[in-house]
Amino acid sequence: MHRDYLTKTAATLTNGARLGQNNVFETFWKQAATGEDQLRQRVTFALSQIFVVSLQDAFLSDHPVMVAGYYDTLAANAFGNFRSLLEAVSLHPAMGVYLTSLHNQKEDATRTPDENYAREVMQLMSIGLLELNPDGSQKKANGAPIETYTSADITGLAKVFTGWSWAGADKSNARFAGNGTQDPDRDWKPMQSYPQFHSTSEKSFLGVTVPAQSTANPEASLKVALDRLFNHPNVGPFIGKQLIQRLVVSNPSPAYVARVSAAFANDGQGVRGDMKAVIRAILLDPEAGSATRLSAIDNGKLREPILRLAGWMRAFGVTSASGRFLMTNLDDPISSLGQSPLRSPSVFNFYRPGYVPPNTAIASAGLVAPEMQLVGNTSVVGYLNTMRDIVPNGAGANRDVTSSYVTEIALANTPDKLIDRVDLLLLAGQMTPMLRTQILAALNSVAISATDTVAADRARKNRVWLSVFLTLASTEYLVQK
Repeated sequence: MHRDYLTKTAATLTNGARLGQNNVFETFWKQAATGEDQLRQRVTFALSQIFVVSLQDAFLSDHPVMVAGYYDTLAANAFGNFRSLLEAVSLHPAMGVYLTSLHNQKEDATRTPDENYAREVMQLMSIGLLELNPDGSQKKANGAPIETYTSADITGLAKVFTGWSWAGADKSNARFAGNGTQDPDRDWKPMQSYPQFHSTSEKSFLGVTVPAQSTANPEASLKVALDRLFNHPNVGPFIGKQLIQRLVVSNPSPAYVARVSAAFANDGQGVRGDMKAVIRAILLDPEAGSATRLSAIDNGKLREPILRLAGWMRAFGVTSASGRFLMTNLDDPISSLGQSPLRSPSVFNFYRPGYVPPNTAIASAGLVAPEMQLVGNTSVVGYLNTMRDIVPNGAGANRDVTSSYVTEIALANTPDKLIDRVDLLLLAGQMTPMLRTQILAALNSVAISATDTVAADRARKNRVWLSVFLTLASTEYLVQK
């Protein structure tokens, strides 16, 4: 687990050194590059962009164990049930800090409950803004979209999320506020209820009501709320479509969304919200693996920078000289990737699922390209310069993460075979004849000496680096199909 890595790392620190967000990056990239549970890692990363917390928050940046524990929570629930995932997210202190539901208090004469999490758990994490049909299309009333909730629903739901705060041995006012003796594991244990701070008034939202309570019962209120969100008919198409976009294609057909939505509603055994069934439906759908759709205008998705770098790492079996994968902040779009894991600029993720790049053929075709929200002149150049440097020299602090390219170097004397291998590893054997011809010409321009061993070895490496970089720079790699 990521939290275990940080705990072990903390035990090695001396002279007052403290854990920081770089330690979160280390464990993220180590798992991304070498983890045997690659599908779980990909789904977890996708979930982190729906259930967003961010190291850009000052408190979370200063509490990296909390963020690592949150990511572990997403991973633990990635193949479970969505209802359990929703509850685990709602009670994790990282989410409590990020969306200010931690030590949220009941209303009184001068205070109303914080509405931040109540709003975002509906808008972003469960039902969305507009009522949907099972295929993801908008329901209409008199030709107009129907909003899923109102400001009154937010106000009612906000009362549910009062009276939750730090885990610990007691439920004192001081522990609720985070003062006094702190539980050493409070950064990752689920928040606990503090009835004295929970609203006992009637709570109405989304057509259900939690009656006024004579004795505060935060758990009962939470169960009604999460059950209502979980059973809302929007969840299947709303969450399902976003997972399709993160894992397979930016513009799934309504039929594709409907099939995934149906799997969410019923896994075949009468179970709603079975994430394994949803993921199977996404990855095994005919549209996900159809060779006939490779050239379709609405096929594919732009790889975001994190996935581009992770693709290189896994394809060429990178290793870490330190054993720790000393990766650092990659936010700068000019000198780096323009994206770091778990550092979204806001709760709305790095990009919106409905983003349309203006004045493009994509817009003219009525399509979306979410990851294009990260793309600009500076980020394009920044990515190319970054990968041109990383491919031969390695990534991370002190070039800690490198590939030896042993297999590829052995093929350098036969450029066709080298290209075949790079094509297989990075493009799943889909390289077009045009790109192949261009890379082949570049490789043949690098002569391999027949008499100078040192120069010949250098030329072979140059051929490998060139073939890898040109493929990573190609639209055929940048657009996943």
